[in-house]
Amino acid sequence: MGLNLEDKKAVVAEVSAQVRDAQTIVIAEYRGIEVSHLTVLRKQAREAGVYLRVLKNTLVRRAVQDTPFAELADQMVGPLIYAISSDAILPAKVLDTFAKSNDKLVIKAGSYNGKLLDAVGVKALASIPGREELLARLLGVMQAPVSGFAGALAALAKQREEAAAVA
Repeated sequence: MGLNLEDKKAVVAEVSAQVRDAQTIVIAEYRGIEVSHLTVLRKQAREAGVYLRVLKNTLVRRAVQDTPFAELADQMVGPLIYAISSDAILPAKVLDTFAKSNDKLVIKAGSYNGKLLDAVGVKALASIPGREELLARLLGVMQAPVSGFAGALAALAKQREEAAAVA
């Protein structure tokens, strides 16, 4: 059963609200995926904070019109699932991770920062470490000089204790 005009307007408004706050949109073809697998994908996306929906392409084209994602409209053909997020990497990471274990999910394209990405570009975006991992690396880099200095002080103190014990 199709959507009536009011339902279509509501879907376009909902997607437009997601697109307004988004940095990245990734689209993938889901033809042939079992419902149970799609449920797992939706759960992973929800946990990551990614808006993930199967939508009518014409409604999404209308929602992305006059946005930085407008170039993506040409890629919206066939049965697609849309991943939208204000995080730049998470939509690509969620779909790419799922596609590795389910070959029926085929990443078609994406858009990041107003630039159209092909499937290879989306995979490259997915390979970038996430925010939490980058913060952990930065903290490690910042702590290295301090821990090195503390180790040097401890070695110096031990050396002086040994020198005092000998004398």
